[in-house]
Formats: sequence, C-alpha cells, structure tokens
Amino acid sequence: MSSISTGRMIDDSSDPVKGRVAWAPAKSIWITAMTLIAVIGGPLTFSWSALAVFILSTGITICLGHSVGMHRLLIHRSFNTPLWIEHILVYLGTLVGMAGPFGMIYAHDIRDWAQRQRDCHDLYAHRRSFLVDAYWQKHCVVVLDHPPRFVIEERVRNDRFYRFLEATWMAQQLPLALALVLLALGGLPWLVWGIAVRISVSLTGHWLVGHFAHRGGHQGWSVDHVAVQGYNLPRFGLVTFGESFHGNHHAFPESARLGIEPGQLDLGWHFIRLLAGLRLASAIKLPHMIAPREGLRRVEMSGEASEGHLVGQR
Repeated sequence: MSSISTGRMIDDSSDPVKGRVAWAPAKSIWITAMTLIAVIGGPLTFSWSALAVFILSTGITICLGHSVGMHRLLIHRSFNTPLWIEHILVYLGTLVGMAGPFGMIYAHDIRDWAQRQRDCHDLYAHRRSFLVDAYWQKHCVVVLDHPPRFVIEERVRNDRFYRFLEATWMAQQLPLALALVLLALGGLPWLVWGIAVRISVSLTGHWLVGHFAHRGGHQGWSVDHVAVQGYNLPRFGLVTFGESFHGNHHAFPESARLGIEPGQLDLGWHFIRLLAGLRLASAIKLPHMIAPREGLRRVEMSGEASEGHLVGQR
C-alpha cells in the first residue's frame, strides 16, 4: 500500500482492512433523536413557512457550510479566504449537525486514506447492502486493529474558535433554535423543521450520496490500484450543491470546482466565484493546476466531453 495517502493520515504500517465495526453511542443517539423528532413532529407541525425555513436553512448550511466551508476550504484547502470568512463558513458547516471541525476532518481523511489503498474495510467502501450500510454509516465507526496516525495542521488545531466548536458542536443548535422560536413568536413548526427535519435530512442525504457515489454510475475518470472508485450522480448536482460529482472529486480532490464537465451544475463553485469577485477568495485550485493523482485515467464516454473539453481547463 502507499506510504502516505492524505496530508493528515500518516501510514506507519497501518492496515485499512482489519478491524471491527463498533456502535458509536453519541453519534447514534443524536441521529436517532433528530430523525424521530422529524418523522413524528414534522407532519404534525407542517406549515408553508416552516417548509420555507427548512429549505433556506438547509441550503445555507449544506452549500456554504458543509460543501464550501468544511469540505473544499477546511479539509482540502482548495482556495484561500480571510480567516473571519473561514470561521463563518465552518460554523455554518457545524450547524449541519454531523460533527465539529476536527471530527469532520478526521471522518473525511480516514475514509479517503482507506479508499486510496489497494483494499479497505467494507464500511469505508460502502460495500454492504443498503440497510447494513445505512446502519454502519449513521450509527457506527470502524475500530481498526492498526490505524494510521492522524495529525491536524497546527494552524487549525490551535485555532480557539475551532476548538470551541469541536467541544460544543451539538449545542450549537441551541442559539439557532432560540432564534427560530423568537422569529416565529414561539412557533413550534419553525423549531422542528429548522432543526430536527433539517439535520435528519442533511445527514441522510450525506449518507445517500456517499453510498451511491462509491458503488457505480457515471464515471469520467478512474484511478488505478485503489480500493474504491468515485462516481458522479449527475441528476443530484443541484440539491447537493455539487457534492454529487464524486467521481470528479476522486480525480481532483483539491479542486475548488466539483462540477468540472460541461452541464454539471455546481452551486458551491458559483459561491466561491462570488467570493472571488468580491476579492474575498484567492489561490483557487482547478483541475489543470493540480498534479494528477498516480494512476488517474480518463474514462471514454460516448456523447460526453473529451479530456480537452474539461471546464476546469478553460
């Protein structure tokens, strides 16, 4: 296997296959509670204004927070922005309700490290059936017999704001919940739809993209000698704000643009372009600026763009 897979995962003769799946109590109880409140309380408290709050808050936290702030900026450093904007975006990503900034970095990096090896545990590869994978991904973790060392870069791990978010990431829903109650003059629908429904839908959607984007579909690129390939889910580009173009992301992990082929809608990229237009984003990385991954190959697709027509190369 390769000696180093990601910048924070250091492979010291570690093994990405041997390990056990263990129930993660805090993660499981959190997801179960949000889902039960959403399933039971959602229909009972439905209103059109609550639905609007759900759509708006989900769009902001998933697009600006998770996709741009957590994934493209904090994890992959695909562009630079002033620290105060970075903090706002990462805070919005924390409101998604998945984990704090350090937890998100680790969850992403351990999965990517494992998938880049020649073989990896079934949980990291999403190999099991739909229901088993749902349970594993949403309620469990892999405890590897020989895990890699994990080291977050000093600037991030010493950031007081990130340390605060990591220690209180579940509690960060409380200020938003209070604001929703006050704005709705004490209305329960906004609270249920703006917190529980949003979190349960966001976490379920995140798992669904991970499940299907690692099992098959549209593939413009492949990587030789790795355990898991990435695939694009073109029909879901809009609702995932570009995150469903996972085959592109496997090919060019550091690219700020995920929808790199013609016709691939990537709203996260358009927000980064807006920041750049306001001179609030710089050093933006695109596929033609990134050293190709070892073993990266173009997959021929009839009716699709050829390699020379990559949007990111224009």
